[in-house]
Amino acid sequence: MKSYACGNCGYIYSPETGDPDAGVNEGTMFHELSDVWTCPVCGASKNEFSPVDE
Repeated sequence: MKSYACGNCGYIYSPETGDPDAGVNEGTMFHELSDVWTCPVCGASKNEFSPVDE
């Protein structure tokens, strides 16, 4: 599962953990996140994220 990093603060969104505080379940892929989902650390939009090389 591909992770994505916030270009503003470096937060890593991992599908393995999701974003439980925002109601995003484990196993939710980045492309499945709502367009209004934002970085839980700095509030950046999805378009500020880039894939992480694993």
